[in-house]
Amino acid sequence: MSIVHLKNKKNGTVYVYESRSYWDKEKSQPRNKRTCIGKLDPDTKEVIYNARYRERQHTQQKPGRPSSLEYQRYFYGATYLLDRIGEKLGIDDDLKACFPDTYKQILSIAYYLILEAKNPLVRFGHWERMHRHPYGKPIPSQRSSELFAGIGEDAKQRFFSLQSERRLEEEYLVYDTTSISSYSQMIKQVKYGLNKDHDPLAQINLALLMGQTSRLPVSYRKLPGNISDVTTIKKLLGDLKQSPIKKVKLILDRGFYSKENIDALYTHHYKFLIAAKTSLSLIKTHLDEAKKSMATRANYSSVHGLYLKSFPIKWHYTHIKPRSKEKVEEQRRLYLHLYYNDQRATDEKVRFNALLDKLEEELGSGKRDPRHEKLYQKYFTFKKTPVRGVRIIPNEAAIKEKEERMGYFALISNTLKSATEAIDIYRSKDSIEKAYDDLKNRLSMRRTLVSSEENLEGKLFVQFVALIYLSSIKQKMDAKGLFKHYTLQGMLDELDIIEQFVQPGKSPQVGELTKKQKMIYEALEVEVVA
Repeated sequence: MSIVHLKNKKNGTVYVYESRSYWDKEKSQPRNKRTCIGKLDPDTKEVIYNARYRERQHTQQKPGRPSSLEYQRYFYGATYLLDRIGEKLGIDDDLKACFPDTYKQILSIAYYLILEAKNPLVRFGHWERMHRHPYGKPIPSQRSSELFAGIGEDAKQRFFSLQSERRLEEEYLVYDTTSISSYSQMIKQVKYGLNKDHDPLAQINLALLMGQTSRLPVSYRKLPGNISDVTTIKKLLGDLKQSPIKKVKLILDRGFYSKENIDALYTHHYKFLIAAKTSLSLIKTHLDEAKKSMATRANYSSVHGLYLKSFPIKWHYTHIKPRSKEKVEEQRRLYLHLYYNDQRATDEKVRFNALLDKLEEELGSGKRDPRHEKLYQKYFTFKKTPVRGVRIIPNEAAIKEKEERMGYFALISNTLKSATEAIDIYRSKDSIEKAYDDLKNRLSMRRTLVSSEENLEGKLFVQFVALIYLSSIKQKMDAKGLFKHYTLQGMLDELDIIEQFVQPGKSPQVGELTKKQKMIYEALEVEVVA
């Protein structure tokens, strides 16, 4: 059987026929019998089946099995993996609840971003013709722009809430920000600021929440490019107040430390673990005392490769009563955890001396870097003499003070009493760094080029959905030791070559699987495709 397209010359309609060959005994020659089954849509070029064909297919088709007009083959193994992950994490159901008309398009584009790393979205049409995916149809560039523009803020926040309800209760939340460069001058929040990738372009900032145990993204927020980390906490706390998360526990790096932020965390009754600079007076007093006995066998942890020590201390808490506006000062419980590593001290000293060499060279040549002015003033003094001119003299007191803190770092928490537990939890913060790396490099978010705010918001959301899948896969690969044998792309490629075959009137069939492919599915806790 074959499919024949014939155009009606009078009205221009293209009709679609099933053509079956048979042998005519009377005329002793092959003949063809054609049956009209529908016509082609002039815009989408898809077949619009007539009632007779649909009824015939309904009677022939097995329950729950799709039918196909032609013999087709698709790459299926990797998209099947994503299908199963989406079901387990509730991504499919939550997207359908929030975006009932477009959730399949969102999923298909997310699949493409995951499997076709770094390829531009204009290549989606080429990819989708060879792969089974949720939408099952092409998404032209104009349609994808319309899709992104149609992703509203209310639906997006509802999706975050639904996902949060599924898996967040006891784990800490890791919070951090990153900068995303942008070529667009039409986006209001694109500003020049401290670019964390040292890119000279203007930027937006992206704040991300990750689950510390699950290592899965929770939510994100787009921020102006010139906003500093320390000022984002107020907005984060407001968002968390509206979220379904009842027991909020946050992990923050030292860029978010300020007295106002710690006070705000106490006010909201949130548990926290935050890094703090050892130069802070709060830390320095205890550090000077701890250094006398810190680097001893009794304080050494072989598991962590660190000397560690903890102190219960007091936090001077200040807040304003909402009704009376009265300023109240109290003391709150706080735990200080100090850590020291010999190798870290050596590495920091080497880097510091290299920096001093660079600063002294800039001063001597007269080519001062405006970004280093504070460092010049802190670590050097200048004397001008009639004979030698300007002499550059190192500030030995400031240099010694810096060197004495090398190798040490500090964490503070209002709930974690143990230094070992605190460092174990804090080290999980690297999951958010890996997530940002995936967003920028694998999901093509390093630089944005979109025509409107709405398109940027929508594209960021689809990339975030893709990040949930990627984070889940990588977490399981890490837990099951798959990274010893595969890269992420290598593992996905191994599955991607599994094919599905579809024949008219028959159930879809999957090609043979190798032992490696079966092992990957089992390690990722996914039922082997059949």
